[in-house]
Amino acid sequence: MTDRALFDAIVVGAGFSGLMAARRLRAAGRRIRVLEARSCVGGRVRAAQLAGHAVDVGGQWMGAGHERLATLAAEAGARLVPQYVEGKHLLQIGDRVRRFSGVIPPASPVALAEAALAMRRLDRLKRRVLADAPWEHEHAERLDAMTLGQWRRRWVRSRGGRTLFDAASRAIFCAEPAQISMLGFLQYLRANRSLDYLVETTNGAQAFMVEGGMQRLARWLAETMDDVVQADAEVAAVTQGSDEVEVRLSNGETYRARRVIMALAPSATAAIGMTPVSAERVQLAQGLPMGSVIKCAVAYPRAFWRDAGLSGELISNRSPLSPVFDASPADGTIGVLVGFIAGYLAAQYSGDESARRAAVLDGLANAFGPEAAQPLDYVDYDWTIDAYSHGCYVGVPSPGTLTRVGPALRQPTGRIHWAGTETATEWTGYIEGALQSGERAASEVDAALVGASGRGADG
Repeated sequence: MTDRALFDAIVVGAGFSGLMAARRLRAAGRRIRVLEARSCVGGRVRAAQLAGHAVDVGGQWMGAGHERLATLAAEAGARLVPQYVEGKHLLQIGDRVRRFSGVIPPASPVALAEAALAMRRLDRLKRRVLADAPWEHEHAERLDAMTLGQWRRRWVRSRGGRTLFDAASRAIFCAEPAQISMLGFLQYLRANRSLDYLVETTNGAQAFMVEGGMQRLARWLAETMDDVVQADAEVAAVTQGSDEVEVRLSNGETYRARRVIMALAPSATAAIGMTPVSAERVQLAQGLPMGSVIKCAVAYPRAFWRDAGLSGELISNRSPLSPVFDASPADGTIGVLVGFIAGYLAAQYSGDESARRAAVLDGLANAFGPEAAQPLDYVDYDWTIDAYSHGCYVGVPSPGTLTRVGPALRQPTGRIHWAGTETATEWTGYIEGALQSGERAASEVDAALVGASGRGADG
């Protein structure tokens, strides 16, 4: 079917950014439609069944200070479950497993001194970077030409220090330090408080989970808007005219709107034919590739690691799964460990599910003991081969991208506006950032519609 009615706005993508943009526009009285290529809403949030329980195999955590997401959870009546942190964490380097407390894993005195010095340097550097305009830094071009790996080679020289630094890089970006622009890394730190915040649990980015899974919030948000969201609606082309935009689906259906919001990662827009589109947007799609990650969840009859005084948190350079967290349901009916195969390892383990499962269980058994090799259930999701995201968690800024085409991240292209967590000016990379970007894009569209008609929501 082709809908020839003229919408005020069409939102492409029903992740949290698109859903929030739609909610704001609908509240303003706008006639809207949300087009989602997948059969479900949520975008980079995804649910799976594990031993009869819903688990997150996509975006999972709400960080401390993520107020938009906290408000959404309260409105939906969703219970927030604090991340389990009781007990000691595990650090595995080679075959050696050590217990530790706090944020900084045990290391040699040299490595610890280097880590402390590097953290101070990063903190000083990121203070001078604007989260919404990192390209305006006085040394932006030099920092953008440098990779995080090059910076690490200069300031972190011990083997132990580099191992921990690389583990943190993979945990945050699902990419190797050599792939990440130093300016992009500093911008990410500025948008998300600090490196400490990004790797922390209780007072950091992994503070809370949603009981029943994060996707339930996306479903609830979509349900509050009646039949606005259309699933299985893959957009093939977006064509701008002088006073409207035509959106064509891969099945031939077409829609018309005064404005369009592309609520997708920049790299995901490359598969959509947009006419006209700026050269900067094309380069953004190329220069912000997604991180590489496979998320795994393993269920056990009980959280046996808690009996041993462990939190379930693991950092390892031996296991393909790192980091690992306790994601057991609040009712204690089963124990669940959740972790990530990230960076170059994701490509190595993509494709062979049985080999991946065996490697994950072997890695967990080496760290937590033989009981970890006898799971009740196992599930994973390979985001590197996801048909629409092509990776997770976030677009990784390649060297030279931000200074060359960064300002195009949020700048409307004619009647096309841009949302998605990559465009957020705070909490970039997180669901909170996605929500913030949706609010901004909706405000842009509503202001443009008011300006064009002079009659407000009826124009």
